[in-house]
Amino acid sequence: MPTTFGCSAPSRGPLASPDNLRSIAQRAEDLGFDSVWVSDHIILPREVSSFYPYSADGVATFTPDQPYYEPISTLNFLAGCTHRVRLGTHVLILPYRNPVLTAKMLATLDVLSGGRLILGAGVGWMEEEFRALDLDTFTQRGAVTNDYIRLFKELWTSGNPEFHGEYYDVAGAGFLPKPVQDPHPPIWIGGHTGPAIRRAAELGDGWMPIGLRPPAILEPEEMATKIARLRRLSVQAGRPEDAVDICFSTNVSFDSPAAPVRPMMQGRPEQIAADLRQYQDLGVSNFILSFPGDSVAAQQEGMEQFSREVTPLIPQD
Repeated sequence: MPTTFGCSAPSRGPLASPDNLRSIAQRAEDLGFDSVWVSDHIILPREVSSFYPYSADGVATFTPDQPYYEPISTLNFLAGCTHRVRLGTHVLILPYRNPVLTAKMLATLDVLSGGRLILGAGVGWMEEEFRALDLDTFTQRGAVTNDYIRLFKELWTSGNPEFHGEYYDVAGAGFLPKPVQDPHPPIWIGGHTGPAIRRAAELGDGWMPIGLRPPAILEPEEMATKIARLRRLSVQAGRPEDAVDICFSTNVSFDSPAAPVRPMMQGRPEQIAADLRQYQDLGVSNFILSFPGDSVAAQQEGMEQFSREVTPLIPQD
């Protein structure tokens, strides 16, 4: 299976703007990247005690005083700015939105983009945001997400959709347009926990954890263990062992690290390529990369160096 590389677009924070989003997405397309990704929050409470799972101290790095663009709207904008790159949510928090409306918006995006959507799906972690959205499903968010994924598939594939789930019922209605992709846009499950891996095994087309961000390190040995569990659970769910594609998300930095031990995905191009090949050897066929920088120019410089000096060192078979 060919290896794909995606990159994050600035849909939040001080660099979030239409011009910057367009610039990153179009440059990604020009450089041969396969996909562009945006993340999801709707409303950011000022007081948050929920543990953020991608920082060592559990404190999120974004603030409510910076823009955070809604991801489906943003990808529709990027669909009109690009021609080839796939468009992904990393990840869309499914319990935040009415599932029928969300399914309609995603199907419309897939049609308008010519079949380029990848739905990265997650359950959410911030209880305060659930409350700000007047939702009382935080403790049930995993079960809600599973219900909504099954509902999406029914709405996207059935000529006469009917769904009777624990959290939603639909019957006696039409649902058009259907997505362009057959049978539906790929659904990649975010998260690295046991429930996330089980969800990917049972319901996902892909699994897309974020790694190398403590406490979610997921260095190759740990990643191998989790992939083995994913494969076992896929078989237990009655699916082929390799039914779920593997994706890995990480920052990439060409800075020379000051630490005595070089962190993975930092350093010279040949070192970063060697790190990526370790994950390839485990069965990872998709990578989503962020290129840190305090300007779009700096981020594009990282993208360009990766395309020029790292991609040629990565096997594509």
